[in-house]
Amino acid sequence: MFKKLSLLCVLFLTACGWHFKNSERFPEALRTLSYESTDQYSEMSRILRQQMLLSDIKIVKKAPNVANLRLNSASTNSKVASVFKQGREAEKILSLSVKATVNVPYKGAFPLETEVHRTFFDDSRAALAKSEEQDAIIRQMYEQASRQLLLKVAGLNAELNSK
Repeated sequence: MFKKLSLLCVLFLTACGWHFKNSERFPEALRTLSYESTDQYSEMSRILRQQMLLSDIKIVKKAPNVANLRLNSASTNSKVASVFKQGREAEKILSLSVKATVNVPYKGAFPLETEVHRTFFDDSRAALAKSEEQDAIIRQMYEQASRQLLLKVAGLNAELNSK
């Protein structure tokens, strides 16, 4: 009985054309963007471009009537949070700060800024493994910062309608 009911639900959901609509959160003026960065080949730039494509944002070449998203800077920083008894670093706080600007034609420029923080346990006895772990954490921070920037772009809807 349960199998028949679950099969019926699956068939109903696939037959009715139901699907997620990610692009609904972006204003019409920001569903097509030109994208530029100070360093087109940086990890942050590539991940932001990938997140834009995943959010169904069409990326086009720079044109006068198309909004422009410019990645101004992405900087990482680390601070010591705790130390071992021997005085070596035990835990670090990794920080990522990203600054971008959205320039909408006839509406103006809107600066965007986001920060992501993570903790990282650093053991110098396993330096190679910890280095790889730190790189993976930084990649995840880039992805999270990209998603936050795109949420802030989607939040510009109220400001675009007021101007």
